Amino acid sequence: MQYFCVTEPVSYTLALGWQRRWMKDRRRDSNLADILLLLEHLPVYTLGQGSNREFLQNADRITGVEVHQIERGGEVTYHCPGQLVAYPILNLRHYRKDLHWYLRQLEEVIIQVLAHYGLPGERIPGLTGVWVEGRKVAAIGVKVSRWVTMHGFALNVCPDLQGFEYIVPCGISDRPVGSMAQFLPEITFEEVRPIAARIFAKVFDAELLPGIGG
Repeated sequence: MQYFCVTEPVSYTLALGWQRRWMKDRRRDSNLADILLLLEHLPVYTLGQGSNREFLQNADRITGVEVHQIERGGEVTYHCPGQLVAYPILNLRHYRKDLHWYLRQLEEVIIQVLAHYGLPGERIPGLTGVWVEGRKVAAIGVKVSRWVTMHGFALNVCPDLQGFEYIVPCGISDRPVGSMAQFLPEITFEEVRPIAARIFAKVFDAELLPGIGG
């Protein structure tokens, strides 16, 4: 699995273009290596395919924050610096051709990252994502085409959570959004990123190699 790490916040449009190209290439040639891309985004709202735009609520009042409706599942969410975003481009034929299994695997990566820091990550039956003490610290939304994945998960490490106040995150109005920094005030994005990459490789039983080209 090729591992790409971007050290500066990236525009959503740029990262989306990378994903679409990589997915297309791997749909055409199943022998290409899988990819794990880890990054931060500049502030942006994204909506899943067919999501309810009413959940945006007052997001249009925020000057300069883009809104994108894209091909993943799920409702509206918010990305910004301090949030670890993982985009795995995987051919599930090499793992298991089961979307529910894949979603649970992504949750397991997050739960193990949290456990590394002594935080009790939890699943909630019937919902997708991971919670700590009732606060949703990670959102998941994916697209799978011919068993090749794109999009992924967003783990709130130490972001400014104010942007979530203008939306109904993931369409869930009765559960607050949280971050690792609320429990571990000294935590940094930079320290979590390599740990997340290592745990991702372990959960998916893959070897990470430095990304070259793609």
